Amino acid sequence: MIIRIKSGEIKNSSDQILLDYLGVKKEVSGKQIVTKDVELIASVPFHLTTENENNGFAWTLSTFDIDRFGERVDPQGWDFKRYMQNPVVEWAHRYDIPAIGKMDNLNIDDNGLHGFVHFNSKDFDPFGWAIGERVKAGVIRAGSVGFRVIEIEIPSKEDSKDGTFLIFRKQELLEFSICNVPANPFALAKMNNENDSNSNLDCASHFWDCLINKI
Repeated sequence: MIIRIKSGEIKNSSDQILLDYLGVKKEVSGKQIVTKDVELIASVPFHLTTENENNGFAWTLSTFDIDRFGERVDPQGWDFKRYMQNPVVEWAHRYDIPAIGKMDNLNIDDNGLHGFVHFNSKDFDPFGWAIGERVKAGVIRAGSVGFRVIEIEIPSKEDSKDGTFLIFRKQELLEFSICNVPANPFALAKMNNENDSNSNLDCASHFWDCLINKI
């Protein structure tokens, strides 16, 4: 799991670091309310089942499957009301460039959180459209969700025998991004941080030149 704190700093977390940021105790099994406000970034599976001009790309944003860190996300715990007020799809969790598309028809079932991704049209956003073409061709096969944790559960010793370390029981969806590599979706952002303090102002006026130079 990757942590993004309010300052914008991004951290790869170990089990204990994650719990410390969430303000919960590993020694106490059962459900706990999260006391700290941080964003977690989790990779999601690629489930491209249908695509057409009207419906967009069908995507599974999250499932209850155990990930490689021993974590599970309860599908029934998703709150996406606020996200749907501005359901943008981002590129690699970059807040400083325009959205490459939008999400609609979010829904929950026993298997996970699902929705449809609509990439921007080529006539006004060649970059966003090109990402959609790469997804369609199977070149880009990854996405990841950013969410705020509300409630977690530390499994008992018996329930953790299958490798489950942590269960997110209630969480608010903040954002969804298409990524090249979901385990490390912040390469462009880290490159941006290495530049001087005026880089964001330069990018605001010369967006495409900056983006091309940073890739």
